Amino acid sequence: MQKFRNFSMPLMLAVLSLVVLPTAMANMGSEESDDSGDPNYLAGKKALESQEWKKAIDLLSKAVQSVPNNSDAHNLLGYAYRKTGRFDASFVQYNEALKLDPMNRHAHEYIGEAYLMTDNLPKAEQHLAELQRICSPIPCEEYKELKRAVDAYRKAKK
Repeated sequence: MQKFRNFSMPLMLAVLSLVVLPTAMANMGSEESDDSGDPNYLAGKKALESQEWKKAIDLLSKAVQSVPNNSDAHNLLGYAYRKTGRFDASFVQYNEALKLDPMNRHAHEYIGEAYLMTDNLPKAEQHLAELQRICSPIPCEEYKELKRAVDAYRKAKK
C-alpha cells in the first residue's frame, strides 16, 4: 500500500473500475433478445407467452432451421419441449443452446430444472454451479431460480 499513498481515492476507484467492470460485464452471460428478425422466432416467443406449447414447437423448430446458430431459439425450443414432457428433445435443444453459447444463463437454468424433473440432481447441481460461476460475484436471477428449485427438490426427497 505504501506505493499507492500518492494516489487520490477517486483515481484509485477509477483505475479499479477499469479492471473490475469489464470482467463483471463479461461474466453476465447471454440475454435473450428480439434481435433475431426471424418471424418464426418472434412468433414462437409469443406462443410460449400464451402457453401454446405445440405451436411454439412448430414455430421455433422453423426458427432453428433458418437460423441454426441462434442459441436463444434452441433454448426456447427446449423449454417448449420440456413443457410438453418431451425431455429427450428438450435436452437436445438445451445442449445445442449451450454449445452455441456456454454463457446462456437461461439455458443453464432451464436444463437444470429439466434435470430435476427427470430426477437427475447431480446434473442440475452442475448447471447451478455453472450459473454461480457465470453470475459471480452477484447472483443472477437464473441462479436464484435454479437454486430455489434445487432446494425444493432436496426438501421433497427427504
